[in-house]
Amino acid sequence: MSTQFFSKLSQNYIELLEDSEYYDITIEVGEDPNVKIFRAHMNILCYRSPYLRRTLSSNKKNDNGVLSHIKLPNISPEIFQIILRYIYGGILPLNGLEASNILNTLVVADELNLQELINYLQNYLIENNSEWLEQHFELVHRKSIQSKYLSELQQFCTNLMAKSPEKIFKSFDFTSLPEKSLVSLIKKDDLQMREIEVWEHVLKWGLAQNQTLTQNPDTWSDDDFKTMKNVLQNCLPLIRFFCLSSKELRQKVRPYQKLLNQQLYEDLIDSYMDPDNISIDNILPPRNIKIDKIIDSKIVNLDIVSAISRWVDKIDMNYSNKFANIRKLYLPYKFKLLLRGSRDGFTPKKFHELCDGKSNTITLFKVKENEEIIGGYNPLKWESKGGWVTTKDSFIFSFINKNIKDAIISNVENTNYAFNNYLTQGPYFGKDIIIYSSADQLDYERIHCRRQYYEKKIRDSEDYFSIEDYEVFQAVTR
Repeated sequence: MSTQFFSKLSQNYIELLEDSEYYDITIEVGEDPNVKIFRAHMNILCYRSPYLRRTLSSNKKNDNGVLSHIKLPNISPEIFQIILRYIYGGILPLNGLEASNILNTLVVADELNLQELINYLQNYLIENNSEWLEQHFELVHRKSIQSKYLSELQQFCTNLMAKSPEKIFKSFDFTSLPEKSLVSLIKKDDLQMREIEVWEHVLKWGLAQNQTLTQNPDTWSDDDFKTMKNVLQNCLPLIRFFCLSSKELRQKVRPYQKLLNQQLYEDLIDSYMDPDNISIDNILPPRNIKIDKIIDSKIVNLDIVSAISRWVDKIDMNYSNKFANIRKLYLPYKFKLLLRGSRDGFTPKKFHELCDGKSNTITLFKVKENEEIIGGYNPLKWESKGGWVTTKDSFIFSFINKNIKDAIISNVENTNYAFNNYLTQGPYFGKDIIIYSSADQLDYERIHCRRQYYEKKIRDSEDYFSIEDYEVFQAVTR
């Protein structure tokens, strides 16, 4: 066993760096007016930095005794001082250093091929300055992709884009992404984007690389399509076309069908026209969308949210189709929480205070002591007065044990009595979902369901029941 005395060794080498007698090289760092001359020792620099070894190999001390001298104009003197203390003494003084300077130190470490320092600083920034990295995403991303060694930082950027694409795409010019970064992003299963948005962003990126092309594919020649197909050759196989709805396929993909392999396009069409003849073995699965990106609910899951979204948009779903699992999630909306009973209270007053004036709302009730969920959709606004309101687009529904296949949807039948606005009532649909109190500041006293103005009854029993919780959301297009 050998004993190691690194502390004293480090101290001695720092003293050597600060000594003005034994140096054999000078380094001019920075640009006017911020320039500084550093004294150093060639052997130490060569063994610590592959970049400096290559640079110094052609700048050895001359026989006439003139010292070697090199220039590093692209590095600030302040950052180089930090780097030198690391090179000589293995010391990295990060306390009190701003995140921007830590990033600059990382960039210099990368330029000088200081792999140990590169690995450490990447992880340090991610663990201790992730918020700053997000706020300065464009800068961080641009710096990271300029090097093949900043892989941890590159992965951080890719993960951030996948997790919060809307935040990133609004913060910088998405079309400036290098192909490598774009491919890494759209390859991810957990990319939190609708597939049609992925497709549209890929097209936008491709057009930015071919600025001679018009936005309208109807004007493209066969050569234009070939050019675009070549630009997108590494992206197209990563688009999950079979996850698109028939409407999205018709409106957003068909105009660009010449970009796709002919057999692929025919299979896409057949997946709707004759799905039994299409194998799904090699089809990419849908992306793993996280529920918190869509809805903050303690009552429902994404499958139920998807089913409700389809009902809002009047889209049928064939659950016996073998593509059902691939296309089961239809998530064009983000649901903004307006009210949660367990948080805000169970009074009509609180309902009207938080929900009046809001259109396109979904109300969810969790029935007490079982796994039953009932609810309704109001495309218009709730108000505290006004009585019966007419609409043909409202509906009510129920789920037992969160089972989508056995869900009941009941569209309004007598459109003059779609829902009722009154001070002592909550979200009151026809007389089919009734919830009210004797006074607006009292908790709801009576809740029950009976079929009257909607097509179907959504509960077997017409008895009064209690709820564990209820939530009201506003559906906002993503």
